[in-house]
Amino acid sequence: MARILVLIRHGQSEWNLKNLFTGWRNPALTNLGHSEAILAGKKLKAEGLKFDIAYTSSLQRAQATCFHIFDEMNQSNLETIKTQALNERDYGDLSGLNKDDARKKWGEEQVHIWRRSYDIPPPGGESLRDTGARVWPYYMYTIQPHVLRGETVLIAAHGNSLRVLIMALEGLSDKEIIRQELATGVPVIYRLNADSTIASKRVLEN
Repeated sequence: MARILVLIRHGQSEWNLKNLFTGWRNPALTNLGHSEAILAGKKLKAEGLKFDIAYTSSLQRAQATCFHIFDEMNQSNLETIKTQALNERDYGDLSGLNKDDARKKWGEEQVHIWRRSYDIPPPGGESLRDTGARVWPYYMYTIQPHVLRGETVLIAAHGNSLRVLIMALEGLSDKEIIRQELATGVPVIYRLNADSTIASKRVLEN
């Protein structure tokens, strides 16, 4: 049985390029972001993978990434579930602000705490733990059953929603997960055992 789960952070977005806090705001991919997603599709096709179902967030940068991947893999008609449960962490009052401007307003240390702590949210937003509180049950009850039935599943989402998922998959601590970084447009391929533990992990680096 395959039991393959592929995670991919969306390609570079317009706000990634401008160094803005994005969260639930909905900018499009840049030209580079489109190219990253297309390249990811080529790599996954070269791996010989064929997906059974896909999940993505309600935000266009993740959905466009998913579209490019399936276009390259000749799977454009694949069932794709869109859900807010996989949205990026909500940055609240920081959303739309340049990160350097935020540091000038609140101070370097405070912004660092909001960005890198596990359980301290920015004003009006979510902590990483809060993000996990919606991602984890959705994965456990909706996505994981497909994987454990032997299917090959894609999740195209965001840096923080995927980090908390990786935290659960790999059993990482809150201190370990805040040091994890995910590059845009780089697929991570997990093969799971029947008990949902990880049999293998590969990162298809650019």
